[in-house]
Amino acid sequence: MSFQVQALPPGQFEPLFAMSDIELEKVRACRVIANAKPGYPCRVSLADAEIGETLILLNFEHQPGDSPFQSTHAIYVRENAEQASPAVGEIPEDVKIRLTSIRAFDDKHHIVDADVIDGSLLSESIPAMLENPEVSYLHLHNAKLGCFTARVTRT
Repeated sequence: MSFQVQALPPGQFEPLFAMSDIELEKVRACRVIANAKPGYPCRVSLADAEIGETLILLNFEHQPGDSPFQSTHAIYVRENAEQASPAVGEIPEDVKIRLTSIRAFDDKHHIVDADVIDGSLLSESIPAMLENPEVSYLHLHNAKLGCFTARVTRT
């Protein structure tokens, strides 16, 4: 089963970089400087920030579906990040290096399957989950901190 990992588009986050720290606080966000690599995974570029790079840490609604599983969590976005476009079947390096929670959702946005696996095994686990005809899409999360990583769809 072929699949596509989808990065978040940058447009919705660009205005945050022009905000003051006080304005950011009002929208449940803050400016941070990466002080380690890995450690600050950007959800637009699907790559860890370089040490010294500016990011916005914000609360993001990654599961807007109208269901009991509607959800938000913190994510990082790098300043001037370009949207990643992984090839069909490609797992970005930033994702491969982390323990990952993989959650399968149906067309009503309910979880129908889930697992926690080493990111290096996603190339096998994603197609296996997508074989289930009930599954409409997948969400990947960093298992330790719970941060949303990316949406995965069939291609």
